[in-house]
Amino acid sequence: MTVFQGSELACVRGGRQIFHALDFRLADGEALLLTGPNGSGKSSLLRLLAGLLQPSAGSLTWDDRPLRDEEAEAKVAIHYLGHQDAVKPVLTVEENLHFWALLRGGDAQGVIQALDHFGLRPLAATAGRLLSSGQRRRLALARLLASPARLWLLDEPSVGLDQASVQRLSKAIATHRHEGGLVIAATHSELDIGDCQHLRLEEFQLGSQPELVW
Repeated sequence: MTVFQGSELACVRGGRQIFHALDFRLADGEALLLTGPNGSGKSSLLRLLAGLLQPSAGSLTWDDRPLRDEEAEAKVAIHYLGHQDAVKPVLTVEENLHFWALLRGGDAQGVIQALDHFGLRPLAATAGRLLSSGQRRRLALARLLASPARLWLLDEPSVGLDQASVQRLSKAIATHRHEGGLVIAATHSELDIGDCQHLRLEEFQLGSQPELVW
């Protein structure tokens, strides 16, 4: 059964049409990979799916109902991870995770598991301002585990990560999907999210022939 679906989506920003006629549908445990050159609309699409932008055309549905009618449910069900890490510099690593867990209905056990999964336990008492860019990114990713959501929207999630951390991310995605979670990820680099649908955003620009492939 389809959980999340977009039909004939279009996006206009700054008076320029970024993409049009874009369709997708995801059921429990499925994933969608977004690729394309800079300016093709990957980040804009993710922000649109997160409710931060409105489509200029088309519709979104959640559990077969218009997304606007399911706004409260969707806000809890969707976890958007953008380019900004949103790490609070005065809080420790563990305090940052507790903050997000409290905000989104997580618990202390989930925080501990998130610290362990992304190798952050040795940094638990370190202030956010002292973290390297890679450590900040791992902390941002750990929020996915500390504050559960049904749908993960990930914008370049592997940027700044070493190979071991990329593998941790891939494992987290695989586990999330195995438990019925959904994932939509935009990337320029190699990211193993398993068997998935693939949207090449350059194919949804004016004059192109859109094609959704597996």
